[in-house]
Amino acid sequence: MPCTVASLSEHGHLRGRVRLPTGRLAVCGCLAIRGGDENSDWLDFYVPVGALENAGMAHWDGRPFFRSASMDDWLAAIGTETFKSAPFRLGVIGFEVSGCTDASAMEGRLPEERDIGYLIPQGEVLHYGAANT
Repeated sequence: MPCTVASLSEHGHLRGRVRLPTGRLAVCGCLAIRGGDENSDWLDFYVPVGALENAGMAHWDGRPFFRSASMDDWLAAIGTETFKSAPFRLGVIGFEVSGCTDASAMEGRLPEERDIGYLIPQGEVLHYGAANT
């Protein structure tokens, strides 16, 4: 089934396959985590570490938490495309980052030192701040 708001609402957790930057397919998952108000909803998209290894995708470049610039940039591109049809107030990119901060705490600004990646809208433009520590 397609990964849509309707299918996420009905099933809660979707599993499928995605084509990685290596060109190979890998298993992935997507789930919606609904909070008590509009500021606490999360959309989690993930690719298991074992699937990255099986697909020949470098997923660790020496930084903590299985980080790699190529994976982060790829995930940022997915977030950027998502933003075009479903604007959001904050996106975070990294290893198990769901719920690590919220849009109100960010106040629309990228931190200068970042141990995770951020997608922050300013007006209708989405800005990506890659992890830099």
